[in-house]
Amino acid sequence: MSSRTDEAALSYEQARDELIETVRRLEAGGTSLEESLALWERGEELARVCRRWLEGARARLDAALAEEEEEAAGDPEEE
Repeated sequence: MSSRTDEAALSYEQARDELIETVRRLEAGGTSLEESLALWERGEELARVCRRWLEGARARLDAALAEEEEEAAGDPEEE
């Protein structure tokens, strides 16, 4: 299974938890250069997954707030 497929299947929480574990392993040291590079690359992928989830959540919140403001502006009883 490719990492792109893995990324698409991860929830925000799964990606965050795996990213935390990846950072922990990198900070602990004791890995070969090759393994450290692989961990770094995986961490970058996981950070992108988290960022996409957060950007999506922000867009949904912004849309909901904009809709609420439009409804309030169009309702004379609200004033």
